[in-house]
Amino acid sequence: MFPIHRPRRLRSHPQIRRMVRETVLTANDLIYPLFAVPGASVAKEVKSMPGVYQLSVDKIVEEAKEVYDLGIPGIILFGIPEDKDTEATGAWHDCGIVQQAATVVKAAVPDLIVITDTCLCEYTTHGHCGYLQVGDLSGRVLNDPTLELLRKTAVAQAKAGADIIAPSGMMDGFVQAIRQGLDEAGYQDIPIMSYAAKYASAYYGPFRDAAESAPQFGDRRTYQMDPGNAREALKEIALDIAEGADMLMVKPALAYMDVIWRVKEATNLPVAAYNVSGEYAMIKAAALNGWIDEERIVMETLTSFKRAGADLILTYHAKDAVRWLG
Repeated sequence: MFPIHRPRRLRSHPQIRRMVRETVLTANDLIYPLFAVPGASVAKEVKSMPGVYQLSVDKIVEEAKEVYDLGIPGIILFGIPEDKDTEATGAWHDCGIVQQAATVVKAAVPDLIVITDTCLCEYTTHGHCGYLQVGDLSGRVLNDPTLELLRKTAVAQAKAGADIIAPSGMMDGFVQAIRQGLDEAGYQDIPIMSYAAKYASAYYGPFRDAAESAPQFGDRRTYQMDPGNAREALKEIALDIAEGADMLMVKPALAYMDVIWRVKEATNLPVAAYNVSGEYAMIKAAALNGWIDEERIVMETLTSFKRAGADLILTYHAKDAVRWLG
């Protein structure tokens, strides 16, 4: 008769626990989001996201250098333009704020991977992710005309030095349109990280403060996914893969770890999870009130995303996490 196995034997010493740990979080897993704004020497804290700032391009460069020195391999850039219009001009113009930031960061820190968020909501007067039917206050975006704007935005970002294009608008056919635009412009080697399964989530609230992108009317449920759907996520990723996506993203992460798992099981492409603003803000608020151990909660949460199948984690905790990793 074999002796009874006692699992606690492998938990008896910190070094043994370390040796047999199944999921290990490293700096290589993390991507740090940054918000670029016009001006100089601007560092405006986002009220609902303690420790997160809107930064002018000069400050973005300082932050990028710190991120690189910490060993974090990449950042993702979001932009808040000086002026907004119905054409989302600030998104696709060569002098758009994200394009400015990408160019300067790549010049200052060439080995840092710059990912650019390819969306329009920050740049439109109405706060939606594309063209709207004139007079329609439902927030229903016109799909095909919006694809042309996304294509132009992606090409402008690649021209500015972006290493990875990350379209987040959830338009039908957006990956194909962007891939064609990049290829025709000579950027065949620029990969696309598609927000393949982006849910219409209440967890985005603080981000809309940070990016100044709240819809002025209606909501985004006509193009973002219903939180009750998981099979639909597999349909979305299959479409994006067929259209040429190189990486896939699930957003948000915390309430959608089952979706992360399903996506990882369904594909051999890298899977990213976006640890979004509301998830960050809840932890920060509880920590500031002394209700939780911030370090332990953050590290447990990020490790859980990786255990669920995420290869990459976009998180506002990235800098702190790397310091805690030692």
